[in-house]
Amino acid sequence: MPASRTQAAKSPALHWYLTEPSRAVVDLGQLATARSVLRTAPRGDGHPVLVLPGLLASDASTTSLRWFLNRIGYRAYGWNLGRNIGPTRAAVEGIRARLTELSAGHGRTVSLIGWSLGGIYARELAREHPQHVRDVMTLGSPYRLSAPTETRAHRVFSMLSHLHVPESELPPPHHTRPPLRMPATSVYSERDGIVSWQSCVEEPGYGRQNVAVNGSHLGYGHNPAVLWLAADRLAQPEGHWRPFSPPAALARLYPTDISHRLS
Repeated sequence: MPASRTQAAKSPALHWYLTEPSRAVVDLGQLATARSVLRTAPRGDGHPVLVLPGLLASDASTTSLRWFLNRIGYRAYGWNLGRNIGPTRAAVEGIRARLTELSAGHGRTVSLIGWSLGGIYARELAREHPQHVRDVMTLGSPYRLSAPTETRAHRVFSMLSHLHVPESELPPPHHTRPPLRMPATSVYSERDGIVSWQSCVEEPGYGRQNVAVNGSHLGYGHNPAVLWLAADRLAQPEGHWRPFSPPAALARLYPTDISHRLS
């Protein structure tokens, strides 16, 4: 069971929302200055990583993240389904096919990284096909959404809902189901201007961890703290897990985890 949600659901602070574009540019600037440090990130073992974009985004949005993962030794792939307009029939069936294709093609399990809505897809893929999934990492993904007010993307999502699969085919609420069977890392930011950080975390336990970063929602994919965290999590041997603890030189990139405030 996840931590209880006793406080009223709220939208992200307006000032964080209004400054999302400019802060995403700042995150990109920090990536440029952090390149020397990122060169020392843990190296990969060549296993495949499927990266899923957020609402209204395409594979173009995850280019920096996938480039970095390829540079450190992984085989990173986009979803190849165009712009993410929600759980359409094409998206639901397409990501299932993409996962099984990559797993079969490499003869290995696949790590899943999902940004925002893409992270919700990733967690559902992991539940449906655990035999193909090595681990899951979500970036500002509101999989614990308890009310529409917790995301400023709700109106856009609703406008597109007539294109989505019937609600009866959508998964039940997160809190009604057990934790994922494989390691899962939930990345969130108190400064996220699109979704409330409270909707992006779960009760920690073995194989489950919430990690806070400083940054915008639009900048997760090129935030240096996220890139280093991804390298660290993906480098763990399959079947083994340890909680993330940043090296002393990078500790400033990771604010104190406040997800315990939900309990």
